[in-house]
Amino acid sequence: MSHNTWIHKIARVTIVRPLAKTPVTPNQLTTVRIIAGVSAAMSVAHGSVEWANYGAILFILSMLLDRADGDLARMTGRTSPGGHTYDLFADAFCNALIFIGLGIGLRFGGYGLWAIPMGLLAGAAVATILLLVIRIENLQGARAAEIGGIFGFDPDDAMLAIPIAILLGWSEGLLVAAAVGAPAFALLFIFLFRKALKDDARAS
Repeated sequence: MSHNTWIHKIARVTIVRPLAKTPVTPNQLTTVRIIAGVSAAMSVAHGSVEWANYGAILFILSMLLDRADGDLARMTGRTSPGGHTYDLFADAFCNALIFIGLGIGLRFGGYGLWAIPMGLLAGAAVATILLLVIRIENLQGARAAEIGGIFGFDPDDAMLAIPIAILLGWSEGLLVAAAVGAPAFALLFIFLFRKALKDDARAS
């Protein structure tokens, strides 16, 4: 993943630089990111349009904090393998939880209670992808599973579609796309994981 996407640039100006000379640590930012992500999922799960919009804004904040913690670590020389792993686990947790919250929140919509397992499926797939990234990095080194970005956006920035779709009233379409697309990407990463295992076995 690039460290200079548009979201990184916004986080750098609004969060990282003001905090660079304070005692705030990157791991503390990651913890606040988790709190914002959980709050976003709980708000979206409420089921009302108003609370869903609050959740969308909170999730944008969570994404900014996700970019800010790594930037703060690099800017202040406080990078560490443990902090990187904590950041990835926070990604898996928050990104999975927002889809679960979305499914719960749409239980009174057109898909009825089917929305809940759809959200669970998408959330489980997203968590699987990120946990496989962690495992691949453990085998082949940091950032071994990353996919390059384009035009200032990384694949991970696709999560920005969630709050945008919620704010535009496209939540049900987003849920369907996530329930289909996230498992498909999970299968891709399972393929990458199996390839990483084979490569690791050949090297040993």
